[in-house]
Amino acid sequence: MTVTGYLAPLDMEELLKKELKNILHQYDRLILAEGPPQKVYWVQNIWFDTQVIPFTSISDAAKKLRELQKLWSLYPYQNIRRAGLITSSLPYFSPKPLVFPATMPTSPLGSWTLLDSETLLASAHCSSPFAQGEVHFQESKIPPSRAYLKLWEALTRIGKVPKPSEICLEVGASPGSWTWVLQELGAHVIAVDKAPLAPSIANLPNVTFLKKDAFSLGASDLPKLDWIFSDVICYPEKLLSWIKKWLESTPEVNFVCTIKFQGEIDYDIIREFEKISGSTILHLFHNKHELTWMKIRNS
Repeated sequence: MTVTGYLAPLDMEELLKKELKNILHQYDRLILAEGPPQKVYWVQNIWFDTQVIPFTSISDAAKKLRELQKLWSLYPYQNIRRAGLITSSLPYFSPKPLVFPATMPTSPLGSWTLLDSETLLASAHCSSPFAQGEVHFQESKIPPSRAYLKLWEALTRIGKVPKPSEICLEVGASPGSWTWVLQELGAHVIAVDKAPLAPSIANLPNVTFLKKDAFSLGASDLPKLDWIFSDVICYPEKLLSWIKKWLESTPEVNFVCTIKFQGEIDYDIIREFEKISGSTILHLFHNKHELTWMKIRNS
């Protein structure tokens, strides 16, 4: 029987369980379900072809893991001290925080945990190359909020960033953390919001601020854009309608937008976003009660 493991984002186990079918077991945030991987949104890491492995000793557990994969990340569930002893017998794995702009790790990383003192649960192949799906960066104190980490992660995940010659529109830009990211990359940023940017951001080179309703703007109001960014707080339906208007006039533009939810998750609207050709929808490690929608041209 094929068993797949799904690691929920912190405090989002119930959201993930509502999406999954054929649930077998739950180990805190790790939920096992029968069958091949299912299409889910509220997941941080997927454990493919999960195996239950009995072992007789610390060295035997480490040996069986090494036979499957070189690098392993422990998901701490129980028997933590014993799990630590097994970890110390595996090849050393202690990744440093990424320095943005960064590339995705290429080395495969397995995930494992202890079900009891003599039983491993392991997957040699996972959806994320990061331990527990957690993308950590060497942080900065310059941006006015930690929202910049969300954009760093999104751009790292898609493997593409704005170039110095490109023009970016950011709607709902205040206080300016995403604008700071884009400006640091050398792009020209048109930042739009009814609220002002933080002075430290507004005075940066290549930043143009427009005090307007973000959704009042259309392609005819602006120069030709290469990227559109949105972390604005609004209903998903309003964001989708606005995006579709832009796609009609500028189909080649790159998009990175946060879909924010209030209360119950509307899966119908998520599917409407997904119907847009070239769409990717992810729950990032730095997302909260929200998803990130991206549409990136290939060239």
